[in-house]
Amino acid sequence: MRYELVKLLISHISYLIFMFTSLDQFAEGQVLLFDKPIGWTSFDIVRKIRNIIRVKKVGHAGTLDPLATGLLIVCTGKYTKKINEYMGMEKEYTGTFTLGSTTASYDLETDPENFKDTSHLTTELIEAATKQFTGDIMQMPPQHSAIKKDGKPLYLSARKGIEVKVDARPVTIKEFSITAIELPVVHFKVVCSTGTYIRSLANDFGEALGVGGYMSSLCRTRIGEFNNADARSIEQFETEVRALRQLI
Repeated sequence: MRYELVKLLISHISYLIFMFTSLDQFAEGQVLLFDKPIGWTSFDIVRKIRNIIRVKKVGHAGTLDPLATGLLIVCTGKYTKKINEYMGMEKEYTGTFTLGSTTASYDLETDPENFKDTSHLTTELIEAATKQFTGDIMQMPPQHSAIKKDGKPLYLSARKGIEVKVDARPVTIKEFSITAIELPVVHFKVVCSTGTYIRSLANDFGEALGVGGYMSSLCRTRIGEFNNADARSIEQFETEVRALRQLI
C-alpha cells in the first residue's frame, strides 16, 4: 500500500515538473499547429495564443484568409526566427470552386455576379482545363488581398471600388486535380508553391472554361511536412493550458 502511494506521489511530482517545463517552453520557443476556423483572421489566432500562453513573441507562418480553414503554423519564442523558412514550404489545399459566376474578391467576401449557364460543361472539359494551370505559371493576385502597393494593402482600395495596377507573379502549381464534380460546384486538390493565390486560380479557371468561377471553400491541409490532421483547435489548446495552470 505504501509502495503504491510512493509511486503515485512520484508520478504526480513528475507530472508537475513536466507542466512547469511545458509552460516555460512556450516562452523559450515552440512550433504549434492549429486548425484555423472559418471567420477568424490569422492574426486573430496569434492574438488569442498570446493571451493564452502569456507570451508576447508569437507569430504565424503564412496567412489564411478569414473564409479559409485549415493548417496555421504558429511559432513562439526563438522559433519565430524560423517563420520565413516555414512560409517558403510547399502548400496543399482542398476545397471547392463554384462555376457559372464571378465575384470581385474571387471568393464569397463579395456577392456573385455575371451568371452563366454551366450545363454544357463535361468532366472532360473541366479536367482538361486544369492542365494550363500546372507547372510554372504567371498569376495575377486578387485586388482584394493584403499585397501592398505604395505601402497600402490592395484590399483597402478594392473595397472602395478602386483598381490598383499590379504585376503578375511567378508561382508553381505542382498538382491541380478535380476530385468531384457537382455542377456548378467542383471539388479540387492543389499542391503549390508559396505565394500562390487559390482565389486567383478559381477566377482564372472559370475564365478558361468560359463561364467564370470563384472560390467557395478552402482548407489548407499541409505545409511542407506539417499536416492539418495533426493540428489542434484553439478551444482544445486553451483547455489544455488552463488545466496546466490550475494544477500548478
